[in-house]
Amino acid sequence: QVQLVESGGGLVQTGGSLRLSCAASGSIFRSNAMAWYRQAPGKQRELVASITSGGKTNYADSVKGRCTISRDNARNTVYLQMNSLKPEDTAVYYCNTILGAGFGERYGETYWGQGTQVTVSS
Repeated sequence: QVQLVESGGGLVQTGGSLRLSCAASGSIFRSNAMAWYRQAPGKQRELVASITSGGKTNYADSVKGRCTISRDNARNTVYLQMNSLKPEDTAVYYCNTILGAGFGERYGETYWGQGTQVTVSS
């Protein structure tokens, strides 16, 4: 079983910064892509950023230039550094992973963390 535990959310003023962390249990971390999603009240969950096992990154247009996703395989942890935060970044942020083809029968298994609240005040 895979567990994802997020931390680092909080209340910050416009223009501030936060670093979110997601610690993954189990042996899948090094071999799998990881992602951060967010969901604001009344809106659908959306992809914020992703990082492959090899370190290739992808970002939503809304956060490009302001956010950086990174991973520390030694700590089984993925990070999301968020700078120049805006009120529209207010949401619950979720860590996510989907097991890839290399996991055989477990291909496609999807795991989510419990979420961490980010609130940006204007």
